[in-house]
Amino acid sequence: MSAPPIDEAAPAARPADTADDARARRRAPSTLAVAWRLARKDLAIEYRTRSAFFASLTFSIIGVAIFYFVWDPTAVRAIDVAPGVLWTIFAFASLLGLHRAFAIELQTRAMDALLLAPVSREALFLGKAIANLVYVSAVLAITIPVAVLFYNLPIGTGLVVLAGIGVLAAIGMVSVGTLFSSMTVHTRFAELLLPMLALPFFIPVVVPAAQASARLLLGRPVSEVADWLQLLAAFDVIFFTACLLLFPLTIED
Repeated sequence: MSAPPIDEAAPAARPADTADDARARRRAPSTLAVAWRLARKDLAIEYRTRSAFFASLTFSIIGVAIFYFVWDPTAVRAIDVAPGVLWTIFAFASLLGLHRAFAIELQTRAMDALLLAPVSREALFLGKAIANLVYVSAVLAITIPVAVLFYNLPIGTGLVVLAGIGVLAAIGMVSVGTLFSSMTVHTRFAELLLPMLALPFFIPVVVPAAQASARLLLGRPVSEVADWLQLLAAFDVIFFTACLLLFPLTIED
């Protein structure tokens, strides 16, 4: 009995695992989900140790105190000197934690596992940036009241706007700091290279933040602060977009 003829025009049979692969792709976490998991991991490590947080917070408080005791109130008003002191100290203090963003995976080479994982490099950057933003914002949330108490600043109803300025400044610093931290973590002089690379890019963030804070403390209307806030937001968008696009080119495979 002869075998039935084979229809050459019939489509080839699909591999047995094609449907499973399709379901696996559908179950793959999104970029934001991966970023949030990575951020939770970094925040959990920092919560257990608190080394970087307390180091940055101590630096900020001591810096505010030093500037207060060497400041001559008869020569310069507190309302004139406090904004510059606050944001300059905050810029340096944030570097202490930003350096640790990728250093926590350096000893165990956990970054190799993250690079081999089927996730985008953008998700890695977002995860690190989110964790750094939470950490930096926590330091700033304590530093601002300390500066207000030391310099007896008239905050009043401008506290919400001042908090918004802090968030915008933190976003710009975190974007730049996260990128340069990934570039310098494998170098011998990472602690020296990170400030040298990041601080020049902090200037476009610190200057609008200090100018907006000074006008706000002087009792100026929010409309006069809006221009500086728009400039600060524009730098945030530029820095965040550029760092997000450049990060896959700088991270080591």
